[in-house]
Amino acid sequence: MYRPVIRLAVISSVLLTLGLAACSSTNKREPAKLVSVDEKLSVTSVWSTSVGKSDTFVMRPVVVGDYIYTSAGNGLVSKIDLLSGKRVWEVKAPTELSSGPGSDGQVVVVGTAKGMVYAFNAQGEKIWEENVGSEVLTEPLVLNGVAIVRTIDNRFFGLDSKTGKRRWSYLRPQTALALRTSFAMVPVAADAFVTGFSGGKIGVMGLASGNVLWEASLAYPKGFSEIERMTDVAARPTLVGRRLCAVAFQGRIGCGDLNTGTFLWAKDFSSFTGTAQSQEFVFASDEKSHVVAYRADDGVEVWRNETMAWRDLGEPTAVGRLLVMGDKQGYLHFLDQVSGNSIARTRVDSSAISAAPTVANGMIIVQTRSGSLAAYRPN
Repeated sequence: MYRPVIRLAVISSVLLTLGLAACSSTNKREPAKLVSVDEKLSVTSVWSTSVGKSDTFVMRPVVVGDYIYTSAGNGLVSKIDLLSGKRVWEVKAPTELSSGPGSDGQVVVVGTAKGMVYAFNAQGEKIWEENVGSEVLTEPLVLNGVAIVRTIDNRFFGLDSKTGKRRWSYLRPQTALALRTSFAMVPVAADAFVTGFSGGKIGVMGLASGNVLWEASLAYPKGFSEIERMTDVAARPTLVGRRLCAVAFQGRIGCGDLNTGTFLWAKDFSSFTGTAQSQEFVFASDEKSHVVAYRADDGVEVWRNETMAWRDLGEPTAVGRLLVMGDKQGYLHFLDQVSGNSIARTRVDSSAISAAPTVANGMIIVQTRSGSLAAYRPN
């Protein structure tokens, strides 16, 4: 699985990339051996295709209507029929890509490590390109005629999704150290989105202006060194109604009210892979790949599954009574939400599944690091 590295920001704005000392060790961490599963669920493979390797980046497929949009490290951008897995079109961006796609079904937007942003229309034709000046690791968000692009140096750009013209930009102050990873953006309405920031903060930003409507602290820096004090809300926040849940690296996990930004509870926790929610629970896996379920209303721990330790679990997805996530060896794990027990497992290929499985039309869609895009139907 992709593991974030640390970004060092200095006054001169020079960025130095370091290894992630905070979540690595000189001791080799062997992934737990897979234990047998009392299969209470059958998982049927519906279709599988190849969409290109993601290299060192996390590429998350996006489903809009009847189609899936994907990107690959070598520049491939694909539109796939959801039901059949057949390729509708495939185009190649002018340069290699570093972000997954963002799309509203009319426009597909991707970013590069050199700060270039490319947009394609529904037929796969490139309609514009824009240089935003810095590495793009976060998948763009295309919403209501605006393409939101976030760069690694904490800048946000609101671009016209049809022309690429800049409508607004917002510069977020940098912390001394931050994860070099995707800081996810999630729409919360037709005119706003929620995102995490370095320094343990999370906030809602307006689509039309880029203004921060509110921000709140989920976690607070601790320790003496800059590495110890680094705490970033990089992973994807999740929403159930007005309930917003998020988790910070070297920080806390918590849930609160979307409208006010007030956290109702928070527990010490560390994760860069994010949360998943059901009506009753919020789920997350920590840096040891221990999966934990909390009661969403008050934060009481319900269960903890440690059978997949050090398997570098990816971002989780909650669907129905299931919790689904991949690991670094290409296995897709299905856990029961109430008990935390593994009830099914299937292998996509031998490469990591880092991005969250996507749910559409009763199927679970996953993309692996080696480029397999596959659909499964749990029964």
